[in-house]
Amino acid sequence: MNTPNKLTVARMIMVPFLVVFLLTGWGGETNRYIALVIFAAASITDWFDGYLARKNNLVTNFGKFMDPLADKLLVCSAMICMIELGRLPAWFVIIIIGREFIISGFRLIAAENGIVIAANYWGKFKTASQMVMIILLILHFDNIAAFVILEQIFIWISLALTIISLITYIWQNRSVLSMQE
Repeated sequence: MNTPNKLTVARMIMVPFLVVFLLTGWGGETNRYIALVIFAAASITDWFDGYLARKNNLVTNFGKFMDPLADKLLVCSAMICMIELGRLPAWFVIIIIGREFIISGFRLIAAENGIVIAANYWGKFKTASQMVMIILLILHFDNIAAFVILEQIFIWISLALTIISLITYIWQNRSVLSMQE
């Protein structure tokens, strides 16, 4: 297993620890900072594994499949925790997860027909905005008005980019719809 794939697996291993520190009171107030470090480290591995794979020509089928899965697991787990913590509404998270299911379905249909669909820039912007949003929501300084406004801005940016990336993805890959048997 090469380094980028090890980073992908490490990101997946970090998810249960993130959830524990977000949803339990074990560490008191320090839980949110531990969760922040875990989420930030996992987010950095997302960028770093892709960079290493492309730079060193270490792109593998495992990585093509598991890297996006690890990203979805990390982001969706954190957002589901934010529902429990009262920081995101369920409808918002349903839209985000719904988009991920639709894109995954498109990729499966395309893969069955020998076509690999690469991520586009809208999807990358969407992921980056969601990661920033989650970092802000983990920190959650609800007594600082500017911070609350910043959280809200990134929540709405993330939602907008989720919808834009979905529409763009479907439009750019509309031929996949005709591949169904």
